[in-house]
Amino acid sequence: MATALLITGTVGVGKTSVADAVGDLLAGAGVPNAVIDLDWLRRAWPAPPDDPFHGALTLRNLRAVAANFLDAGAERLVLAGVIEDREERRRHEEAVGVPMTVCRINVALPEVHRRLAGRHTDDASGLDWHRERAGELAEILDKARVADFDVDGAHASIAEVAAKVLAGWRA
Repeated sequence: MATALLITGTVGVGKTSVADAVGDLLAGAGVPNAVIDLDWLRRAWPAPPDDPFHGALTLRNLRAVAANFLDAGAERLVLAGVIEDREERRRHEEAVGVPMTVCRINVALPEVHRRLAGRHTDDASGLDWHRERAGELAEILDKARVADFDVDGAHASIAEVAAKVLAGWRA
């Protein structure tokens, strides 16, 4: 039976990098899989005023992309993205059409800010926005408790974090 894993966390924790590495681990083990970055499914401009992060567009695209990957033989869908509450989690699981587990990657805000500074070296306004958003999202995720399990993403390599995520998913 096909299943999905959504890797979530605040901006800058390494969701996309870890999802890519989990996909590589699955492929190395011979498990048919697909990796989906939710940010790319929502990347369109302008966003509607009542949906600034293109949540509706993300879900429409996710529904189609997940179905295509499953039809092509994927047994595991690995998603990277932010979900802020249980209702949003439910909608994402409905969109992928298979049971979904959620893993939150945790990294302390000072380390997140350091990573963001490296990512936004030529974009001061983007850096400011992402630093502020990182703190907001950390608080939202702490309260929402949408994850089934958490992994520390600060004290290990991407490959090591991916291995921990995969082990948690299998558990």
